Amino acid sequence: MAGFTESFSGFSTDDVPAAAAFYGDVLGIDTEQAHGMLTLRFADGHHVLVYPKGEAHVPATFTVLNFPVDDVAATVAELRGRGVRFERYEGTPGETDEDFVFRKGGPEIAWFTDPAGNVLSVIAR
Repeated sequence: MAGFTESFSGFSTDDVPAAAAFYGDVLGIDTEQAHGMLTLRFADGHHVLVYPKGEAHVPATFTVLNFPVDDVAATVAELRGRGVRFERYEGTPGETDEDFVFRKGGPEIAWFTDPAGNVLSVIAR
């Protein structure tokens, strides 16, 4: 057996400095840049690699990171105050409310994108 005891995930961006500013300054995540890549470091010990693809980058069409929070609507309001734009997806009209929170089916969730267009969410714990 290979003995895999650790793992991490990653996704691409078209602009590492813009990603670093967004994840570090706007979202308040501990970040580190090395070898032209960005590492997002979380308090629970996990990390995520954000790597450059330049013009070849295509934003993920699925949620690449989910951030569990106690109050989705309050978190959305706070992040909107920092300039984060939240999404309303086709197929959910009338279900994503005026607070940008989807409340019908499953936990409350709200989606937004990073500067490269990758989809992120805040989701109820």
